Amino acid sequence: MTDTPEKGYQVLARKYRPETFADLVGQDAMVRTLKNAFKADRIAQAFIMTGIRGTGKTTTARIIAKGMNCIGADGAGGPTTEPCGTCEHCAAIMEGRHVDVMEMDAASRTGVGDIREIIDSVNYRAASARYKIYIIDEVHMLSVNAFNALLKTLEEPPAHVKFIFATTEIRKVPVTVLSRCQRFDLRRIEPEVMIALLRRIATSEASEITDDALALITRAAEGSARDATSLLDQAISHGAGETTADQVRAMLGLADRGRVLDLFDMIMKGDAASALSELSAQYAEGADPLAVLRDLAEITHWISVVKITPEAAQDPTIGPDERARGQTMAEALPMRVLTRMWQMLLKALDEVAEAPNAMMAAEMAVIRLTHVADLPTPEDLIRRLQDSPPPPAPGPSGGGGGGGGTAPSASGGATPQAYHAPTHQSSGTAGPMGSAGQTTALAPQVENALAHFPTFEHVVDLIRANRDVKLLVEVESNLRLAAYQPGRIEFTPTPNAPGDLAQNLGNALQRWTGNRWAVILVNSGTAPTIIEARNAAQDALKAEATDHPLMQAVLAAFPKSKITAIRSAADIASHAEAEALPEVEDEWDPFEED
Repeated sequence: MTDTPEKGYQVLARKYRPETFADLVGQDAMVRTLKNAFKADRIAQAFIMTGIRGTGKTTTARIIAKGMNCIGADGAGGPTTEPCGTCEHCAAIMEGRHVDVMEMDAASRTGVGDIREIIDSVNYRAASARYKIYIIDEVHMLSVNAFNALLKTLEEPPAHVKFIFATTEIRKVPVTVLSRCQRFDLRRIEPEVMIALLRRIATSEASEITDDALALITRAAEGSARDATSLLDQAISHGAGETTADQVRAMLGLADRGRVLDLFDMIMKGDAASALSELSAQYAEGADPLAVLRDLAEITHWISVVKITPEAAQDPTIGPDERARGQTMAEALPMRVLTRMWQMLLKALDEVAEAPNAMMAAEMAVIRLTHVADLPTPEDLIRRLQDSPPPPAPGPSGGGGGGGGTAPSASGGATPQAYHAPTHQSSGTAGPMGSAGQTTALAPQVENALAHFPTFEHVVDLIRANRDVKLLVEVESNLRLAAYQPGRIEFTPTPNAPGDLAQNLGNALQRWTGNRWAVILVNSGTAPTIIEARNAAQDALKAEATDHPLMQAVLAAFPKSKITAIRSAADIASHAEAEALPEVEDEWDPFEED
C-alpha cells in the first residue's frame, strides 16, 4: 500500500517511531524501571533522558506523556505503561497537538523569558488531561539564568505538572537540575538488536535487502536507531528492488571492506607499489581517500582488539570471510606493529583532512606506512642480530679486544665507578703530586673527629648530606684535587672556579665538623674534576657498548641511530625496587575487635 498524495510520503524514521514501551528497542532497563514506577504509582515529578542521537529520548518522553494521560478506549483508564493509542489524549499527543503537552526546543529558546512562560503557566490546571506535561528537548542549551529560574518550580511543582527533559550533553546540565530529576541513560542499540529492527522494517516495506547490506547500515549508524532507519530508507530507494551490500557501500561512500583488508595486507607486507595501485583503483571507483584511511584505522583497531579478546571477532556486523581474515591477521601481527600502525594512521588522517589534495596526502601516507610496516620490532631485531655472526672488530686486534661476542663490560667494576677515581687516587698519605710529605701533626681529639673523613669522597658526601647545592656544584665542577688528608685539602681551581671557593669550602667544613680545615690553593693539581671523571666514565661505557658485536650490528643496520643512555642490570633492578609498592604484611580489618 502506498501513501496517498493527501497523506504524503512519511520517512521510515517517523513512520516506525515507537508508540509504546513495547516498541522501544535496546532500552530494557529503562522500560522495566518505568513500568514498575507506573504500577506502584510512584511517578516522578521530573525525568531527564540522556544518550546519543537517535536512541529515542524525545520518543520516550512522548510515550511517558501518553501513558500519564491515557484514559483507555472506554474513557475510564488510569496512568499506564501501555497507552491505548486510540483515546483522544493518545491521539492528540501522537500528532503533537495536545494542549496540555507542551514541547519546547531549548536549542532555539534558551533565555529566561522562555522559561518564564512555563513558570507562569504551571499554576493553571490542565485543560483536559490528567497532567500538564512540559517536554524540553536539548535542555543543556538553556542559559544559566534560565536554569536558575526553573529550579524552584522544578523542585516543588504543582501535583498536576510533570517535566520531561532530553539531552545529548548530560555534563552540561547543572547538578542542581540533575538532583531534582529521575535520570535515564538510553544506551546505544546493540548490533544484533539493530539488524533485527531493520529486517522487520524492510519486511514491512516489502523491500529485499541482503544481510551484508543491513550489517553495513548498522555499522554506519553507530547505535542510533534513527540514523539506521534513515539510512535504510535511503538504501531501499538506492536499490530500487533488491538492495545489496555493494549498493549500500556506494551510497555511503565506503570502500569494499574486503578490498580495504587487501590494502591493509599489502601495507603490512611493505608492498608499496601494490598498495598504491589498490588505493588508486578504489579512488577511481568513488571511494573517498579519507574514508579509506578511516577504514584502515578501524581495521587496525578491530584486529588489535581481536588479538587481545578473540571473542570480539564474533561481531554480527562482520561477515564470515572478513572474520576469518581478521583472526588470521591478529595471530600473525605483533601488537607493537599494530599500535605503530594506529599512531601513524591517526597522524595521516589529520594530514589528509587538511591537505589541499586529499588523494596525494593519502598516497604519501600509504608510502610512509609501507616503509615503516616491515621494520622489525626491537625484539625481532635483537633476535636476528644474535642469530647472525658478529662483524669483525675494527682496528688492530691486539690485546684480545676484537674477540667474538664477549664484551669487556663484564669485567668492569671500575669503569662505572669512575666517579670515585680522583678521590681514590688522592686519598691516604701516599697521595699524588708528592703530598705524602705534607702531613701536619694534629691534636688527638681533632684527629679522632677528622677520622670520619678518611678520603675526599667523604668530604663530598658531607657537602651532599648538608644539601649545599651551590657548594657541591662548585666542588664537583671546579676543583682539581692535588693532595688530601683529613683536615687538609690542596687543590688547583679550574679557570671557571669562583675566587672564594677555598674560603667557602673551609668555612663550611669547619661549621659542619667543628674543626678547622686547611684548604690550600696550589698549581700542581692535574687530576680531573669530579664532573670530568663522571663524564669520562660515561664516555667509556658508551665506547664499551659501541664496541660490543651486537651493538655494532645494530649500528650497521641503522646508521643514524645513537646510544642515548646506558643502564646496567643493577640500575634496572634498583629502579624497579624503588618504584615497587611496599608489601602489606597484614590487612587491617575494620570489624576486628581490639
